[in-house]
Amino acid sequence: MAGRALPRITRSIALLLVSVLVSYVVASAALCPRAHFEDRTPRPSASTVDHELAAVGLDDSTPVLARFGHWSWRALHGDLGRTIDGGSVNAELGRRVGVSVRLLLVGTVVGTGLGVLAGLWAAVRRGRLPDHAMTVLSFLVLSVPTFVLALLLKDGALSFNHCVGHTLIRYTGESTPDQRGTWTSQLADRSSHLVLPAATVALGSIASYSRYQRAATLDLLAADHLRTAQAKGLTPGRALLRHGLRISLIPMTTFFSFGFLTLFTGSVFAEQIFGWPGMGSWFLEAAQEGDVNSVVAVCLFSAVTVLLAGLLADALLMALDPRVRR
Repeated sequence: MAGRALPRITRSIALLLVSVLVSYVVASAALCPRAHFEDRTPRPSASTVDHELAAVGLDDSTPVLARFGHWSWRALHGDLGRTIDGGSVNAELGRRVGVSVRLLLVGTVVGTGLGVLAGLWAAVRRGRLPDHAMTVLSFLVLSVPTFVLALLLKDGALSFNHCVGHTLIRYTGESTPDQRGTWTSQLADRSSHLVLPAATVALGSIASYSRYQRAATLDLLAADHLRTAQAKGLTPGRALLRHGLRISLIPMTTFFSFGFLTLFTGSVFAEQIFGWPGMGSWFLEAAQEGDVNSVVAVCLFSAVTVLLAGLLADALLMALDPRVRR
């Protein structure tokens, strides 16, 4: 197992290095950190701007590759540089990464699990009302942009809270400011804030996973061993769960590795709309300010999460398919 995983890990590390290099070069070419200082009132002198840029490692008189070399050397020692305002990128990353990981983890688990179950349910009831309803709902969700879906959920939460006469679903921030009490009350507060952002991230995954799982399951229902199981008295659902579920999940592992970046993209909109101080909102703020180091740190985080999702998908594929292990 370790001998098979080592080449995959080596390729992932190489891809990570290439991704970071491309991110740094593109961010340096597309963003203008100088404008962040020159737009101040009163406008600083050119020498002051040059000094500020040099202090954060963004001196535009130095070639991009040379700047990347200095940045990467510090990054190898655990220092991701300074933000455009002089703060530590490491500190900002540590403050925000937990927020995004929690949102992505919940969105991934809920979206993947419910999407697979919905696809199985629709396939077993092919041509019936549940199948048609799931098809309509899935394409409706897929056709709505993520930020529109988030705004609709926010409006729905406002209406729901108004109907019940109490704020049960929070729609702004990660938690209530100055929240005190027992750990259960704090957990309940954070959970109420998590509902809408997690639903925004998970709904798109549920819609897409259900479509792929339905197609994979329909191909499997015509297999000889499932027809034999049904001929022996098992219902289509029981035959699928006992003899076909493992096989139908194999294509979903590959789709999971490629679809994880879509989850991260959805979390960017969710964090911005619902006021979550995560990696997505940080990326937008850094891009607006021309903060190259912060943008590259977010790109590094997204690359690591996508590559880890790919490694997890490979491990799941080995667990599901004995032919891959052999």
